[in-house]
Amino acid sequence: MLKLLEAIFAGKCATENIDNTGHPQMRGQLECNGACTGCGACAAACPVQALSMVGGKPSIDYKKCIFCGKCVEACAAKALRHSNKEVLAEILVDSQAEVCEAVTAKLGRSLHVRHVDAGSCNACDFEMGATSNPVYDLHRYGIAFVASPRHADMIMVTGVVTRNLEQALRMTYAAMPEPRLVMACGACAAGGATYGSTYAIVGKVSDVVPVDIAVPGCPPRPSAMIVALCAAADMLKERM
Repeated sequence: MLKLLEAIFAGKCATENIDNTGHPQMRGQLECNGACTGCGACAAACPVQALSMVGGKPSIDYKKCIFCGKCVEACAAKALRHSNKEVLAEILVDSQAEVCEAVTAKLGRSLHVRHVDAGSCNACDFEMGATSNPVYDLHRYGIAFVASPRHADMIMVTGVVTRNLEQALRMTYAAMPEPRLVMACGACAAGGATYGSTYAIVGKVSDVVPVDIAVPGCPPRPSAMIVALCAAADMLKERM
């Protein structure tokens, strides 16, 4: 915030370089050291069953993880800790795109995105809006949001899919021209476990339409979204 205020007072907005490291207090990728006893207390404390014990060690499904920190609090051996590194997007289809290099802009590449809110709390939507501000400047990568799925290369879905919006999501996907991509953005869309199972919820996005790339986080930071969008642009270029 201070950096942003200094730039404003200097008469300009400073566009930041995109990286996958946040504030030192950010809850990011989980790390496990050699002190783990395999007791399973961390898995039992997870409210969305994103953590399980495999071979006596914790295994994290980041598509479900909401980064609440309860697993870290439950670990008596202090073997688990949150780093300040983002969990990068997971490409769910066979592709040559390397997510770690996707942030490098390529000439002649563009991506048009249609946003679909399938039932979110709006946290992901607020972070998505920040990608277009002067600090993150999404447009410098040739990526823009469009109003119609008929003009879109990809739909970016936020929120767990509710029964009221299931048909709208299917119709949006059907209206897109080929080749088309789908991004599940955030723990609700990618994992579908945040709100559990109720009469009002269908599930995660992949239960309704095929998903190509998933962005972990609750919500993901704008920089993580931009890295995933750049990776999606590379995937689209390969399919065309």
